[in-house]
Amino acid sequence: MADVVENKYLVARPIYSEDSFSSDHEIVERRHKTLLDHLKRICTCSPQKAKKVALSFLPVLTWLPAYRFKEWLLSDIISGVTTGLVAVLQGLAYALLANVAPGYGLYTSFFPVVVYFFFGSSRHVSAGPFPVVSLMVGSVVASVVPGDTTSFSNSTNGTNEALIEQQRMIVASSLCFLVGIIQLALGLLQVGFIVIYLSDPLINGFTTAAAIEVVVSQLKYMFGIKIPSFSGPLSIFYSLESIFSQITSTNIPDLIIGIIIMVLVYIVKELNVKYKAKLPVPIPIEIILTIITAGLSYGFNFKDRFQVTTVGAIQKGYQPPLAPSIEVFQTTIANAFSIAIVGFAVAFSVAKVYAIKHNYNVDGNQELIAFGLSNIVCGSFRGFAASTSLSRSSVQESTGGKTQVAGIISGIIVLIVTLAVGYLLEPLPKSVLAGVIIINLKGMLMKFNEIPVLFKRDKFDCLVWILTFIAALLLGLDLGLAVGVGIELLTVVFRVQFPKYSVIANVGRTDIYRNKKDYSEIYEPEGVKIFRSPAPLFFANADFFRDKIIAATGFNPLWVLRKRNKALRKIKKLLKKGELQVTPKGLVTVSPDCKDIEDEELDNNKVEELDQPTYTADLPADIDWNADLPMDIVVPKVNIHSLILDFGAVSFIDLSGMKVLKGTLKDFLKIDVDVYIVGADCGVLEKLTMSNFFDNEVKTSMFFLTVHDAVLHVLEKKGLKGTLINGTLKESENILYTSEASNGTLRERPVANETKF
Repeated sequence: MADVVENKYLVARPIYSEDSFSSDHEIVERRHKTLLDHLKRICTCSPQKAKKVALSFLPVLTWLPAYRFKEWLLSDIISGVTTGLVAVLQGLAYALLANVAPGYGLYTSFFPVVVYFFFGSSRHVSAGPFPVVSLMVGSVVASVVPGDTTSFSNSTNGTNEALIEQQRMIVASSLCFLVGIIQLALGLLQVGFIVIYLSDPLINGFTTAAAIEVVVSQLKYMFGIKIPSFSGPLSIFYSLESIFSQITSTNIPDLIIGIIIMVLVYIVKELNVKYKAKLPVPIPIEIILTIITAGLSYGFNFKDRFQVTTVGAIQKGYQPPLAPSIEVFQTTIANAFSIAIVGFAVAFSVAKVYAIKHNYNVDGNQELIAFGLSNIVCGSFRGFAASTSLSRSSVQESTGGKTQVAGIISGIIVLIVTLAVGYLLEPLPKSVLAGVIIINLKGMLMKFNEIPVLFKRDKFDCLVWILTFIAALLLGLDLGLAVGVGIELLTVVFRVQFPKYSVIANVGRTDIYRNKKDYSEIYEPEGVKIFRSPAPLFFANADFFRDKIIAATGFNPLWVLRKRNKALRKIKKLLKKGELQVTPKGLVTVSPDCKDIEDEELDNNKVEELDQPTYTADLPADIDWNADLPMDIVVPKVNIHSLILDFGAVSFIDLSGMKVLKGTLKDFLKIDVDVYIVGADCGVLEKLTMSNFFDNEVKTSMFFLTVHDAVLHVLEKKGLKGTLINGTLKESENILYTSEASNGTLRERPVANETKF
């Protein structure tokens, strides 16, 4: 039940137009910075500015000196060790997605963590491999170096497995280097805002499609079969076709191991969630099962006895840096851009979640720089593109990690494994890694539950989710992302180009005006139409804006004007012939043979004259255009004398919008309908003034502060001062309502009789 607020407030002030308000209250002139001002600010150097730039570029210099060793160090050590063990396993697993040897996953779990320690602005994210990014890398690797050829290399025509593995590593590392260059360039150009174009529905639809592709890519390890790698449009269906065509060749031990791992990991993860409050740290079931299965595989020789596919040789230590391949750059530039954007979007989204939770700020541009440098270094040392793992970051934060000290400790754990104990993981079945990957995708796959919720809340967001999902699934992740962004931009254009304009009315004898369709107790001033615009006015929606005003008022002012001028010509002609006479009752027809005005044809060169204001000064009497004329002259009746445009939500207006607005205002003024604009933003008013919008017809006096100010002005102008919505105002209280019933000039409009438009 809503809280009832009994307090009231009473306001007594003059009726303000923009002009009168400006004269009573001094406006501070704002000076807009020029391009030269911005260049001076950028090029000016000082010790304080240099220090600020250094601290922003190296966030570690800000938080490390303030590190609370006694309070945070133990928590960071525990968190770092736990996260490091998870990083080892995920590095091996996600290397399978990237179509490179598992050992290279350890490189990707180490170098980004070290670089991010110095340059990252988040305290809790864990840099390293991410399944969606790894899958996108794997798709590129598979397209450039298929499993049966050495397509891009000029060094040899051999097809042995070692050479293919070497070439795939070169492609993955060069792609990683290129991704880093793109991210670093975007960060230095301060365009971190681009992530706002990737909405949550788009990201969720995209990652759900990626999760399904990840599952399909791991089925070959679960079934222990060999199938070629596919990339590009419909690749997921080609992969499924190959899997089902070889399903009879399934290696049963691989399948059993994978299923057991999936079941155990799922059960323990559910227990971790259920007993989260009671467990000091989540049970690292993946690590436990990895150690057990690697030991069993070694002890019982799974590889030779049961033909189980294992991780194989893991190179001990690190190799010297490798120069990236320019040939790969030329081939993969488009894919690299997609990977750079997706990797940054995921990382920044995770960083924002923890920044909000722990009350600190993250800088999007600095995150781009941090991940750009991370990927450049990682690519130089044979790693593949990195981002942030949701599950690994969750482990780092939930186990007590306070800062990136936990991250650097996790990197040390990966370093120890790579240098000393990596060989112990060589007997590990790949089906174990596949099972771990599939179960860890549960959160992404559960995003299907968002569809019904989105459908109820926002049809456009639901459409973006579904179409992005379908596009990513059918066309591949890179093209799917581009299609998703395109669809999202189209929805934005559609929302702004076709906004929901409305007619508003007074609610409950207050100074509040709302959409007349939403309330039963509504009141409209007699002869006044109040039209609300909820969007900017620019070239894309200017004509739609005019059409909706015409629909709201019930007539086209230009058409009415032309009809009146045609009728005026006919009247003058008949008066001259003596077929019309002016009497106290108005114009009277003398001859019954007067023709309908529609029968009169005009030359094309005289049509422009019909668009001019009607001139009746030379007539013996004024014409009441809403009265019945004394002949069959069809002139639309205009049932309003004032039109109020609520511009409170109009954030900007361009030249096309100004042109349409000015033309619309003049058309209404020509048929004696006063037009007022209320609530216009100062920036909009300034733009109108600078663009010479105002003239002898369209004046600044037409602009008012609020709808209520304009309504009261109209009533006063029409000689109705003192009467208002079902009540009477004292002469000295122009803006206050009373509850006394009367038949004022504002009348109640039943909802059933509303004009639909």
